[in-house]
Amino acid sequence: MTPTYTLRRYGHHDAAEIRQILLDVHTDAYATEVDDFHDEDRFAWFVDHWSGLPGFDCVIAYDGDEPAGYAYGAPASEGREWWREYLSPAPTNPATFSLSELMVRPKWRATGLSAQLHTELVERRPEPLSVLLVDTTHPRVQALYETWGYTKIGERQPFADSPLYAVMLRGLPDATSH
Repeated sequence: MTPTYTLRRYGHHDAAEIRQILLDVHTDAYATEVDDFHDEDRFAWFVDHWSGLPGFDCVIAYDGDEPAGYAYGAPASEGREWWREYLSPAPTNPATFSLSELMVRPKWRATGLSAQLHTELVERRPEPLSVLLVDTTHPRVQALYETWGYTKIGERQPFADSPLYAVMLRGLPDATSH
């Protein structure tokens, strides 16, 4: 049986209130990772960037009073969607929600929490498409997203020092015919 969590939704106006929670969960989630790309200072920049975007949407899961994980993202700017270079022609309605982070602390992994967070965040969005990036060295994570309806449509490295990511798209029936 999947544990029950309290899921709370936050927006751009809540950024200051939830910033430290996002940083603390990230620190716990990446405690065993040793690389500069995932350090806390860099992640703080990403949190500030994403939470500053119009339409920023975040769901945090709580187990009692303790944050167990979260998911967040924002609508993509038209013409700058992560899938843009892989699909031609573009979908009739290109409105896309970019899922930036889905993070679960180690204590709560393998409990179904990631699916709950994803469902609460993405399935309530008005955009017909959702896109995310998955580190190509994590095939199990990619496989999980595939069970949620995502299809790998390409690869990209958004920063010179970032990992190579699989670009995964959901919501386009013919996402693989590009």
